[in-house]
Amino acid sequence: MLYFTKWKAALVLLVCALGVIYAAPNFLPKGTFPTEASWMPGKQISLGLDLRGGSHMLLEVGVDSVIRERYDSLTENMRDALREARIRYRGLRGSADGASVTIVNDDDVEKARSLIAKLDPQTVVGGDGNHIMVTYNEKTRREMVDRAISQSLEVVRRRVDELGTTEPSIQRQGEDRIVVQVPGLNDPSRLRDILGRTAKMNFHLINESKTPQQARETGIPPGAVIMPGADDASAGAPQEYLVDRRVVVSGDNLIDSQPTFNDGRPVVSFRFDAAGGARFGDVTSKNTGRRLAIVLDGKVISAPRINEPIMGGSGIITGQFSVQEANDLSLLLRAGALPAPMKILEERSIGPGLGQDSIESGEIASVLGMVFVVVFMAISYGLFGIFANIALMINLILILAVMSILQATLTLPGIAGIVLTVGMAVDANVLIFERIREERKIGRSIISSIDAGYRSAMSTILDANITTLIAALVLFSFGSGPIKGFAVTLAIGIITSMFAAIWVTRLIVAYWVKYRRPTELVL
Repeated sequence: MLYFTKWKAALVLLVCALGVIYAAPNFLPKGTFPTEASWMPGKQISLGLDLRGGSHMLLEVGVDSVIRERYDSLTENMRDALREARIRYRGLRGSADGASVTIVNDDDVEKARSLIAKLDPQTVVGGDGNHIMVTYNEKTRREMVDRAISQSLEVVRRRVDELGTTEPSIQRQGEDRIVVQVPGLNDPSRLRDILGRTAKMNFHLINESKTPQQARETGIPPGAVIMPGADDASAGAPQEYLVDRRVVVSGDNLIDSQPTFNDGRPVVSFRFDAAGGARFGDVTSKNTGRRLAIVLDGKVISAPRINEPIMGGSGIITGQFSVQEANDLSLLLRAGALPAPMKILEERSIGPGLGQDSIESGEIASVLGMVFVVVFMAISYGLFGIFANIALMINLILILAVMSILQATLTLPGIAGIVLTVGMAVDANVLIFERIREERKIGRSIISSIDAGYRSAMSTILDANITTLIAALVLFSFGSGPIKGFAVTLAIGIITSMFAAIWVTRLIVAYWVKYRRPTELVL
């Protein structure tokens, strides 16, 4: 156990040297080391929300609106199918519970049921008599909800990344909630505005058969809806538009959006993908002279007249935008629309002062823990205790190095994990040193005692550390937020402490025995 081949000794020293190199940037100003390649040193540990300050939000995804929108789309398809088949109907409507319609003629009921059932194979067609009720099965509803949450997570992540923040934490909580933590964000109100908007943009044709006022007095035409404008009219009352309910071009086809200027005013340019560009060109070609409503989150933000076909697949959105509003709108469109509106249930802002207090408290706890452990080992085991203390220092350096390479986020519970690791790191050495004492007491030679100590304690060390590592993995798998931070630092600390105790300390002891050739062992 004390014999080290040259390549093993070189490997241990290389790992220690790399640990020092990759941990060093954390003690130097940012940018000191070049970082042209991802494998090069220069990365620093990111501080979590509780240390750096920032914003915490708990969001609730309105999954009911996703299901309602799906039923609304199904309702439009039912209207088209029944009209094409010349089946008379009444009371066609969609709700959060399903889409329903009443067939006028009894002879057309079965034909209508057959047509509606073919529209979507995932639906269940029910109802009594002439009344037909169409619903989605439970499996499909669950898939809708899961897909909406997954899409919301991705859109929220893209929006937060566009803000230029580092190491945000975005996680699903429960069935329909999302936790967002953004360390270092100086403007929490902007985060609220960015995340609180659905940013769902679609294009509708303006219905010019009536004015919104006439539609309210005489009835809204079939397939049309009154939408408010995003800007107030000059008289101070909100402007309204009568638009066709059908979406002629979906915002899902947008691939880019940038803030720019037109005639000295901030505007937002947009660009479609190939399919969206072709659709946009087709719509503008067939409806030259009509007005096209650009609808964002249920409000008409612009309604320009189509003077000529727009075949390039791009355009601009004009409105009463400020520069900041144009930047935010382009950011939202670029990141994509949320599949459902989100409600902010909880919002907390943590100032950097509180984080600085946490860092200072963590530093004090770490230093005190280190001092007590170092003093105890030196007093209890003499020179061997000093060897263990050297390994302990290397262990801490390796922890910082691994966390820097992985770009792990350090939180206050993470500091607690490091402090705990300081105490656990010497456990292996204590087991080895006590076993060496026992072997020495029964009369074995120095080399034989040291060799037996390392060999006999190995199984106990592995058992203890593996069980703790399993606990850390369980905490990481089922925990969230701070629990994950604690589990990460604990797991890294366990692995590095085993390396430091089993390899580093043994290498030091082996070379000490080889070159000093002691005649007595004081433990």
